[in-house]
Amino acid sequence: MTDPNLLGPWVRRFLLEYMVTERNLSINTQRSYRDSLALLITFMCRSLRKTPDQLAVLDLTREQISAFLLDLEESRHSEIRTRNQRLAAIHSLARFIEMHSPEHIVWSGQIRTIPMKRTQREPITYLDKPEVEALLQAADAETALGRRDHAILLFLYNSGARADEAAQLTIADLDLARPIRKGLSSVRLLGKGRKIRPCPLWPNTAGELAALTTGRPPTEHVFLNRRGQPLTRFGIYGLVKRHARRAAKNVPSVTHKRVSPHTLRHTTGTHLLQAGVDINSIREWLGHASLDTTNIYAEVDMQMKAKVLALFEMGQNKRTRRWRENKGLMAFLRSL
Repeated sequence: MTDPNLLGPWVRRFLLEYMVTERNLSINTQRSYRDSLALLITFMCRSLRKTPDQLAVLDLTREQISAFLLDLEESRHSEIRTRNQRLAAIHSLARFIEMHSPEHIVWSGQIRTIPMKRTQREPITYLDKPEVEALLQAADAETALGRRDHAILLFLYNSGARADEAAQLTIADLDLARPIRKGLSSVRLLGKGRKIRPCPLWPNTAGELAALTTGRPPTEHVFLNRRGQPLTRFGIYGLVKRHARRAAKNVPSVTHKRVSPHTLRHTTGTHLLQAGVDINSIREWLGHASLDTTNIYAEVDMQMKAKVLALFEMGQNKRTRRWRENKGLMAFLRSL
């Protein structure tokens, strides 16, 4: 019988039983938690001079975890966000052990009170309309790879999909309306937590995807590399970066922005809000678990409106009508 005081068996059960069977978490989340616990165990073995099989649950103390988190920041130069992700994995492991081992409830409570470190939210990066157009035009439409690249860029901007969601997309996930049907094309995206969400596709996007997938079996991935193998999320990331450099030659402002697939995702959210789409619809469109995540686009939109308002005030003559009589200004304020 396995000793319930040893840490190793609990880690195995957590990764295989809880994350896969019970929670059915995404592969990326499984790998992130696995890597976090591997780093933690390596640190504990070095600190306590024990082998992994000798580590006990109670060896995992607040002091050990605090030292581990500090080591991440100082030795591995991890960002605060990464540090918090590692701590989230530890919290989740402690919660799992508590659920299956009542004698560890007090220990688990102590571990789960270790706080996340506050981070300062940086302004999101998104592309303006001319910058998006330059990026889409950067792909060479005269070559097969160029047409594929254009289809990927257009799909990312249309759907706001994450790079991994685009990489995992299969032809069966597409519902492309034929011209005769005059229906709405859509795509099913498998997002975080293995949640499936539908997303509408513009006719232009549907046409590009139809040209890319015609005659291919539905089980194949939509986006393939030059060897006919599924394009990875890293391949999509490199593709976006490569075309952003080309776009910057025509629109220099792109040079000052860190353009990635997630930048296009932010661009989609921002442009949807500017087009008048309500925040809850944008949340569903992008597959956000919390509305708080989607609200970052509302903050960006409000900042833009504030800048417009500031320019409007600066352009006024010194001699102005009373604000109650200034119908133009009041109409503008009501539109915010």
